[in-house]
Amino acid sequence: MAGKKKPIKDAVDSAQQLWSAGVDAINKAQEESNRVLENLVKEGQEIQERTVKFADQKVVEVTGKVSKLAGSMSSKATQHWDKLEQVFEERVARALSRLGVPTNKDVQQLTERIDQLSATIQELTGQKADPKSAPAKRPAARTKKSAE
Repeated sequence: MAGKKKPIKDAVDSAQQLWSAGVDAINKAQEESNRVLENLVKEGQEIQERTVKFADQKVVEVTGKVSKLAGSMSSKATQHWDKLEQVFEERVARALSRLGVPTNKDVQQLTERIDQLSATIQELTGQKADPKSAPAKRPAARTKKSAE
């Protein structure tokens, strides 16, 4: 019977070794899988950070381009409105001229001429200017804004 115990003991020892090797392999696999998982998480975070930075840069670039384009379009629109306003003013001035309506400049020149003539008349007649007979000061010419 002593001879039968040795093969059983060898089989038990062999089974224990296999069991220990399996447990050790499982432990190592768990440790390795934890390291792999940690590395994957770390790499994923790095990729996410790079992606966010890249996306932010692209957003800034696109925003800059859109701002330039909007500024350019606004400038062109302003130029067109200015041209349209100028054309309108010229046409209105021509129409008023055809109708014989004096311009603000014409009225100012006439007022200056009247003041000069009045001064000359006073010099020739030797009369001092009478404040009651002096021409009344006219209100300032209406500006564009007050005309609107």
